[in-house]
Amino acid sequence: MLSNVKPTVHIPVLLNEVVESFESIEGKVFVDGTFGGGGYSRALLDKGAALVIGIDQDPLAIQRAEPWKGQYGERLHLVNACFSDMKKITKELGKHEIDGIVLDLGFSSDQLDDYERGFAFKYDGPLDMRMSGTGESAADVIASYSEKDLADIFYKYGEERKSRRIAKLIVERRNETPFTRTEELVRLVEEVIPSWTVQGKNPAMRVFQALRIHVNRELEELENVLPSSADMLAVGGRLSVVTFHSLEDRMVKDYFKKVGKPVAKNKYASSTGGDKLERASLPEATENKKFEMVTRKAVLPTAREISQNSRARSAKLRVLERLV
Repeated sequence: MLSNVKPTVHIPVLLNEVVESFESIEGKVFVDGTFGGGGYSRALLDKGAALVIGIDQDPLAIQRAEPWKGQYGERLHLVNACFSDMKKITKELGKHEIDGIVLDLGFSSDQLDDYERGFAFKYDGPLDMRMSGTGESAADVIASYSEKDLADIFYKYGEERKSRRIAKLIVERRNETPFTRTEELVRLVEEVIPSWTVQGKNPAMRVFQALRIHVNRELEELENVLPSSADMLAVGGRLSVVTFHSLEDRMVKDYFKKVGKPVAKNKYASSTGGDKLERASLPEATENKKFEMVTRKAVLPTAREISQNSRARSAKLRVLERLV
């Protein structure tokens, strides 16, 4: 049971760009499907949103924001759940069409900096990685999965080229010394991947990413939420998604391309500034699509934002609008 509630230290990535992606905010209804530190929700509420439904499977994120109700009252509704449940949640609240949905697929600084959660490879802590605090932990996976299954996880979700060597070494060692701490796993990976070969990055980065994705079923959740969230949008409503690694960004990009027609120009093409959107002249096959890709290319953080928040460096924003 998670109980370590501390004030948020999370800085929302691409905050201005996400807020600007919603052309109309005042009096509208929004879903923040990955509430986290609540940065997007607060920005939307401060700009006059009628209601923001904040959803997060991390119970600490919800507990941390409970006092905010004194400021926002019934305009902020918090739910401890997976974002793939948002359609059910909004229906129960009597909200059948949503004006804007934001999904930030990264982990918050509140989670990464809490060594007891086991998400970060730079701190020693329990090998946990569970967003919800329940279910199978990373330590359980390392202790019980076969060599083949571990290798497949590391390769599929972490794109780790030395996945089989790492998995083999884990299986050889775990009977003598169970892996229960993050530092133990980091040291093992470093035996296979020397730090000098990864240009300043931690050799265990991809393995930790893979375990985190697997434990929390991140890609399965994303696969479910993309069509359901798009279906929830009112006409003119927008879905804004911030991704942080190639696997999830590819899924978002491919889905948006599948259901949405392109625009002629990307408002953010010249580093988050520039031309207004223009409609493209499109083939008839794409004219019948119900959605439009507001961003022709992904919106990237500015150099200034990256200098102020290094965790923004891999972020990408893509936006989809419902037309009919």
